[in-house]
Amino acid sequence: MTLFIQISQTALSVLLIGLVLLQQRGTGLSGLFGGTGEFYATRRGLEKIMFWATLAIAFLLLASVLAGFVVPR
Repeated sequence: MTLFIQISQTALSVLLIGLVLLQQRGTGLSGLFGGTGEFYATRRGLEKIMFWATLAIAFLLLASVLAGFVVPR
């Protein structure tokens, strides 16, 4: 069971990293140094799907980490 949890944690973390890198909101650290002014716009289409998928993957990763503490070795 622990092998399954470890594999799922690895897969979920890679998916989470990929989804975060694919999102285009913001310009990284340029806002810290006075980057371009941005305006708030609602998420639509693929951007909205990627946002909710990122939240879902993050929740699943958190659940798998907590399960790793509960499941005996």
